[in-house]
Amino acid sequence: MDEILNIRGISKKYEDLVVLDHLDLQVRSGEVVVIVGPSGCGKSTFLRCINALEKVDDGEVILDGKVIDPQDKHLSKVREKIGMVFQSYELFPHKTVLQNLVLAPVRVKKMNRKEAEEEALRLLERVGLLSKKNNYPRQLSGGQKQRAAIVRALMMNPEILLLDEITAALDPEMVREVLEVVLDLAKEGRTMIIVTHELPFAKAVADRVVFIDGGRIIEEGEPKDFFEHPKTERLRKFLHSFTYE
Repeated sequence: MDEILNIRGISKKYEDLVVLDHLDLQVRSGEVVVIVGPSGCGKSTFLRCINALEKVDDGEVILDGKVIDPQDKHLSKVREKIGMVFQSYELFPHKTVLQNLVLAPVRVKKMNRKEAEEEALRLLERVGLLSKKNNYPRQLSGGQKQRAAIVRALMMNPEILLLDEITAALDPEMVREVLEVVLDLAKEGRTMIIVTHELPFAKAVADRVVFIDGGRIIEEGEPKDFFEHPKTERLRKFLHSFTYE
């Protein structure tokens, strides 16, 4: 698989707080990389730095061989290649599900509205939300909102998909319906970087699991070795904290 994303030595701090400390990561096309770690370790900031929602203090993010520059006047074009799904859905409350989905493709990519609606309906059917196309976000469950948010990201046909704790705000019974959608995307070869606390899901979906603590990558590896044979004491301690589940 060809390398699609190359993150070289990125650092980020807020005043005296170091959030990311010279972090390196390479992602191949079609690879699913899952990032785990304790709360506050820099996972979400890392995702936001990839698509320049946060400006790095040092290092660089390279997509398809080109450095992502927050000052680039064509940054919006670059962001089209990077889909992001947030924990909080970010759906427009005054628009229906279908209107939410076609807004960016029509306005940003200048996609024909009829074609955009046809693609939205196809994707909604795929995630089991076709019957909700004319509903407003307030009429959806948390799991339905998150599935709609995933479809909205897919509507831009991104090269890489960033998923930031997308099940953290959901009730346990809603988690599975969202994770099943992500598992399907992984099976079709989508390139994804996923931040999650759902360790069984990480084990099921990942090609590679990365453990971040203190803004640094402490350990990474294939799921089986990562979870069953951790090499560092810090990762062993982190995994042990989940053994009650």
